[in-house]
Amino acid sequence: MKSLKFNSKNFLLYFGLGLTFFLFLTWLIVELTTPKIPLLGFHGIIGREPSAPKSELIEMDYPQQELEIFIEYLVTQNYWFITTQELYDYFLTSAKSIPPEHLNQKPIMLSFDDGYKTVYTHLIPFLDKIEEKYGKKVKIVLFVNPGTLAKAKSTASTHLKCQNLREGLAKGFYDIQSHGLNHKNLTKLTVQELIHELSTAQIQLRKCTAGLDSEQKVASHLAYPYGAYNQRVEYYASKYYLSSYLYNSRILKYSFLRNYYEIPRLTVNRTKSASRLIKMAERSHLIKKS
Repeated sequence: MKSLKFNSKNFLLYFGLGLTFFLFLTWLIVELTTPKIPLLGFHGIIGREPSAPKSELIEMDYPQQELEIFIEYLVTQNYWFITTQELYDYFLTSAKSIPPEHLNQKPIMLSFDDGYKTVYTHLIPFLDKIEEKYGKKVKIVLFVNPGTLAKAKSTASTHLKCQNLREGLAKGFYDIQSHGLNHKNLTKLTVQELIHELSTAQIQLRKCTAGLDSEQKVASHLAYPYGAYNQRVEYYASKYYLSSYLYNSRILKYSFLRNYYEIPRLTVNRTKSASRLIKMAERSHLIKKS
């Protein structure tokens, strides 16, 4: 009887293949079972009419018709439109228990950066109609630069006015948060300039919404302008805000998130159809009773 010869090359080959398969299987299981929340980042909205005013970042504007299709789908499928404070309280810190009315819902966040007035002129009337039709209120997050808000009597500006923010907040549609004072790249500022951008933005947004925000939730969270941040920016952001948001095309896996100042968001622009956004939304996990 011939003795079997040990072939080290074959052993290493099969061992390597087996290890690769095991790691892939582990990754797949984690990917499929890890709770996720899509946090979508929009900017301005392109109106239906050809002459509709557009923001400076025209390539980032999203078509109104596609947005309405997407939002109505989310409403009819019973999604939970979460705010920045709800994400912080119920999912990041688990400081509060998820209310029973949100069981069997999928959480999602729709955020709009830079404070373009189209999130008022093109969106508020539609959200009014949705509430009247379905009896459900859609809450959206606005990351606003108060330094770029339009003057009260301005008609030419592409940005929101303080009064627009107040109306959307009073109606319960807006979650108003900070995007810095003047949309500057925070990583390029001196410490004094950085503190000014962060602190003054918070002060001015809360002044704008005075009398409508008894729990002082306005400007408690931040989205970094351009998604730009570093360790120093995070440090000073933590002095004024409870959490901060990126703009990096990644979905939030909140059980793995350890740094509340690096919350990922999915980027949205005009190339992504409503059907594609729906697929992104469907990655959200269903909240079940624990």
